Amino acid sequence: MPGSVPLFDWLKNRAVGVLLHPTALPSDQGIGVLDGQAVHFLDFLTEAGISHWQFCPLGPTGYGDSPYQCFSSFAGNPYLIDLHALVAAGLLENSDLDDLRRLPTDRVDYGWLYVTKWPVLHQAYKAARLRKFRHLPYGDFAAFRATHADWLEGYALFLALKDLHDGLPWWLWPAEYRFQQRIKTRALPASVLQRAEAHAFFQYLFFGQWSLVRSSAAERGIQLIGDAPIFVARDSADVWSRPDLFQIDQTTGLPLAVAGVPPDYFSADGQLWGNPLYDWTVHATEGYAWWLRRLRANFVLFDIVRIDHFRAFDTYWSIPAEEKTAKAGVWKQGPGLDFFRAVHAFLPEARLIAEDLGDLFESVRTLRDACGLPGMTILQFAFGGDATNLYLPHNLTANSVVYPGTHDNNTTLGWYAAATSAEADYVRRYLRIDGREISWDFIRAAYAAVSRLAVLPLQDLLSLDGKARFNTPGIAAGNWQWRYTTAELATLQRQSAQYLRALGELYGRS
Repeated sequence: MPGSVPLFDWLKNRAVGVLLHPTALPSDQGIGVLDGQAVHFLDFLTEAGISHWQFCPLGPTGYGDSPYQCFSSFAGNPYLIDLHALVAAGLLENSDLDDLRRLPTDRVDYGWLYVTKWPVLHQAYKAARLRKFRHLPYGDFAAFRATHADWLEGYALFLALKDLHDGLPWWLWPAEYRFQQRIKTRALPASVLQRAEAHAFFQYLFFGQWSLVRSSAAERGIQLIGDAPIFVARDSADVWSRPDLFQIDQTTGLPLAVAGVPPDYFSADGQLWGNPLYDWTVHATEGYAWWLRRLRANFVLFDIVRIDHFRAFDTYWSIPAEEKTAKAGVWKQGPGLDFFRAVHAFLPEARLIAEDLGDLFESVRTLRDACGLPGMTILQFAFGGDATNLYLPHNLTANSVVYPGTHDNNTTLGWYAAATSAEADYVRRYLRIDGREISWDFIRAAYAAVSRLAVLPLQDLLSLDGKARFNTPGIAAGNWQWRYTTAELATLQRQSAQYLRALGELYGRS
């Protein structure tokens, strides 16, 4: 409402961050892990005067390897566990990592990672179990399980049963296993319970190692920006353990309606995501308790949380489950301001970012502004029209986050190479540039923008072309694989860290 005080309104100072998912860190383990390379990256940020590190969701990924389709909204990704730390702890031998050392270092090969890393993790679990989980480097395992019991036990059992059923989604399991409330834990085979203990142990390792990264960031004054997809994966412990919170058949587990977005300029059929939709009536009756626990868990890991697809709290696109495209969907009302009042009462200091990209109803902007949440703006979207384009720097607002592009966009160099002649001409005239260093042109534009927070993809800082794109929406294969090298970061740090620090001072982002 006009003149009313926003609920949060936390983004007060100008700052700058870098967008880099941890899987892209260098390592000899086939994927970026939570080791010294994360600290080296933090050191680069410190030298460059950069105060924020943003990444995609850190959950355990499933089919397709997308961090936006995870087996749990609460758990961490075991792929990020540093195995060298387990060698140092005496749980593994150095030779146990030999197969992982043969994996590519310039990209993540998820197929080979799956068949090489999981056996080593289970080997470490067996060694820890023989010790009765004593003298472990990340605190008491039993205490960790007790602290996180409200989600951990269900998640661990979910994955153990998934292993038992050869990876099948939970709605294809026998009826007695199809929902957590049907499980009689004492009647389960000892092998399943031990497998569940293993998955709980992997979370102990992830959280222990992540806490060290977070401490290293805090020591350097660097804020961590996490990411919470509004929807959860259908094949997840979230849905399996609380099916009543979702629009699914409580007997078969089949969805009644699923999420997506309607047809638009980019897709005549819209996008059929397939995520189960929330039963917001049930959530409201419980005071949004599940969501409050989820956000509280996120703030254990992060300083700031971006909510992906924020608009669905206002209105969401509901598609009948039997449809093959998103065209037959309808708009339905989300929980609106009532939800965020509950969040504010529970987490009054929560620092949230609203992903509000796309063609929005005015009611979405009204909700965002009533909450006081900074929205997002993408410079790559700014040059396709005229001076009224909301993404152009002169149309931005201070309470926003500006990006050259996000994980879903091409690199700026790749975008410029594919831009229409009209877009390319507009950006050259607008920024008064010749386009030969377009990545740095966009970086400077982001620094100069009125938006209080600017976040730069590392690929743009490295001036990489479209081959370094992290994700292409709508394309199922080949995503989430890019990684940088230690040499690339060292060169960037040597050549550009002081320049970036000077930009921060020049534009008030120090």
